[in-house]
Amino acid sequence: MNFELTEDQQAIRNAVADVCASFDEHYWLKKDADHEFPHDFHATMAKAGWLGIAMPTEYGGAGQGILEAAIMMETIAGSGAGMSGASALHMNIFGLHPVVVFGTDEQKARWLPPLIQGDVKACFGVTEPNTGLNTLQLKTTAKRDGDHYVVNGQKIWISTAQVASKILLLARTTPLEEVKSKTDGLTLFYTDLDRTKVDVREIQKLGRAAVDSNELFIDGLRVPVEDRIGEEGKGFKYILHGMNPERVLVAAESIGLGRAALERAAKYANERIVFDRPIGKNQGVQHPLAERWAELEAASLMYQKAAWLYDNDKSCAAEANAAKFLCSEAGFRACETAVLTHGGMGYAKEYHVERLFREAMLPRLAPVSQTLALCFIAEKVLGLPKSY
Repeated sequence: MNFELTEDQQAIRNAVADVCASFDEHYWLKKDADHEFPHDFHATMAKAGWLGIAMPTEYGGAGQGILEAAIMMETIAGSGAGMSGASALHMNIFGLHPVVVFGTDEQKARWLPPLIQGDVKACFGVTEPNTGLNTLQLKTTAKRDGDHYVVNGQKIWISTAQVASKILLLARTTPLEEVKSKTDGLTLFYTDLDRTKVDVREIQKLGRAAVDSNELFIDGLRVPVEDRIGEEGKGFKYILHGMNPERVLVAAESIGLGRAALERAAKYANERIVFDRPIGKNQGVQHPLAERWAELEAASLMYQKAAWLYDNDKSCAAEANAAKFLCSEAGFRACETAVLTHGGMGYAKEYHVERLFREAMLPRLAPVSQTLALCFIAEKVLGLPKSY
């Protein structure tokens, strides 16, 4: 087996790192403190052509695989941008994959180039307050009215809705009690986020303050029929095509986050003098950092395997869930150890590990909880009874 990056993959890593170098840790600290979306970072990445890394070339994308996209996202998070930098671009990488697979040529030509060029920002409207991860129980409705659908309902934890002009929206077009299969009756749309019909309320949260999270209250949103993706009632099947890539990307971002924290911790341990010696000379400081490095290295291999399987049209659901689980745990432990290595200064914002630590909770919660990732593996791999 060859575990080295290809020349093209290494070139991606180097080029993305060069762009990120213009946005240092002080930039991200200020964005976090001000709760301000990194518009200039987003625009710079768009101008450099990175927003369409996994999009088809005929629409302005780079036509690369999920593995290359994951390498890019790990590099962004690892630059010190953390989840704020990664989440600012996240939707572009996987969000419109259902359009790529199931959209018409007209829809692809209408929707993909503006997103790739950075002229449009989109959000992903699936999760609801009373259903959580039980997507099949969604209550938001879309009722056909001539050449439109009228949407009513609520969504929650919708990232970038404060700055987005488009929304990928999953809504119920057939009542659950009327469908033959529980996976039927949900329809997927990509449409304008009309703020006269959608009340967007930001949620104040623990970390990643530069990228907003929101509740959406939808009242009479009219969606043209031409904004429907694929067949009516088949939307759940369509969004499944984005779930495994999203797990892989979040896993890669977690590795970048952990490596950013570990780098800062090692640097501090070499420079901090206590009792006339650097604290990094003490095995009590060395060993936890070394263990975190080993965990990050091992977990990164799983996300690379999952991405390779996906790009080669092989089954990857178990590996994608395992990657999300292992990488988010390894990233969190690395950030926690980085704070502890800094001692009291790890609690201070100026050393940045405090920010990375707060953000490290996010991949453990989303896009799927750690417990549900384990439930999937237990059921689908180990053959254990379904527990939920």
